[in-house]
Amino acid sequence: MAWREAAGGMNATIDSLFDEHARYRSFFDALKKAVSEGDKAAVAAMVDYPFQARIDGKSVKIGDAAHFVADYDKVVTAKVKSALHAQGYESLFANWQGVMVGDG
Repeated sequence: MAWREAAGGMNATIDSLFDEHARYRSFFDALKKAVSEGDKAAVAAMVDYPFQARIDGKSVKIGDAAHFVADYDKVVTAKVKSALHAQGYESLFANWQGVMVGDG
């Protein structure tokens, strides 16, 4: 029951910020599943390109899905996987800038 109430609170937060919490819940669940299964192509399809990543101490522009898949293990590190695995939908952080997993 408490989990359901917490998820309802996150639903209300996301609805107030972005509308349609169901899309965000579905995305979050699909992302967790794809990362846990090591489905690099599925994760790559969920990414908004281009974006900056820190790889080997350098800022790298990831321009497309092929580049993301090639550097997947350098972007989706053990730390990222652990944070995503530990994160529950109900305890996501959300504000006008977006939704965050873990500590960013």
